[in-house]
Amino acid sequence: MTTTTPPTAQLPDTGARPVRPGGPRALLTAIGGQNLSLIGALIAVVALFGTLNPNFVSWDNIQVIAEAATISGLLAVVQTVVIICGGLDISVGSQAGLASVTSAMVFTSTGANPYLGIGAALGIGAAIGLFNGTVIIYGRVNPTIATLAGLAAYKGAAQLVSDGRAQGYVLNDPVFVFLSRGKIAGLPTMVWLLILTAAAVHALLTYTDIGRNIYAIGGNDTAARLAGINLNKYLIAAYALSGTVAALAGTLLTARTGSGQPVSGSEGLELQSITAAALGGCALKGGKGSIGGTLLAVALLGALQNGLTVQGINAFWQNVAQGTLLVAAVIIQQRRNRERAVGLPA
Repeated sequence: MTTTTPPTAQLPDTGARPVRPGGPRALLTAIGGQNLSLIGALIAVVALFGTLNPNFVSWDNIQVIAEAATISGLLAVVQTVVIICGGLDISVGSQAGLASVTSAMVFTSTGANPYLGIGAALGIGAAIGLFNGTVIIYGRVNPTIATLAGLAAYKGAAQLVSDGRAQGYVLNDPVFVFLSRGKIAGLPTMVWLLILTAAAVHALLTYTDIGRNIYAIGGNDTAARLAGINLNKYLIAAYALSGTVAALAGTLLTARTGSGQPVSGSEGLELQSITAAALGGCALKGGKGSIGGTLLAVALLGALQNGLTVQGINAFWQNVAQGTLLVAAVIIQQRRNRERAVGLPA
């Protein structure tokens, strides 16, 4: 008896083809939609101001933009870590100001020893970060309230110890000069410090168990606690890191200006860091964000600020633009996450 095999059902050809690993779609997925939007916005800003002023895209001006964005970039990198943990640090600008004054005053009082000045500033920053984390964890204070209080307290402390004016003079010191005007392989030293800090934090978040735990804490702290993660230890460490890097930013501020600055140069840095982190894709509720996205946002804000300055636009409009970008970033996040609007029915 002869049996016949029934014909195999054929699916209609939809024209779709399997995506090859490493193809364009895989590349776009790896970059991410948020980062693609930032890249597009950055290209548009550069094209606009480059058309208005060809010198905007010169190598010299690019270095100026990079140097100007270094201090806010350092703060944005650690702000990203704190936000991913589910926290917020509004006091980073004041911490940088206090560290700036500390570095200059210790430098002067120790016979012009730059290493003691820088070390004292970093020590102050780490201590402030530990204090912030301890207040938030063991005092059970909301991070926004705790660091808002720190914003006022550390600013006041910087003004008290400096008598409200610039302190010290470091322009003749080789170490501070190297930090402010030195170059390595054609790039300013300050930019290298931002690159190295960002690379180290990116590696920590992406390739270590510590990084995975940080995302887990911000994503769902209850589940993270049940999984055995010590939330208190991680949150305090995140704020300690924030304080230390804020102190590094304050030291660079001293190097750039030639003296310790209690307020000038550091005021408003907290808003810049939060704006860059939010634009870079950080979910303000925690659990989401990346260093790459934050750096793209820092570059976008730096290019926008420089372009407006070159065009002679009032500096007050730069603050308006920055605030508008922060609101826009939060609105986009809410829409993507399909969050219910406040006060409206679901």
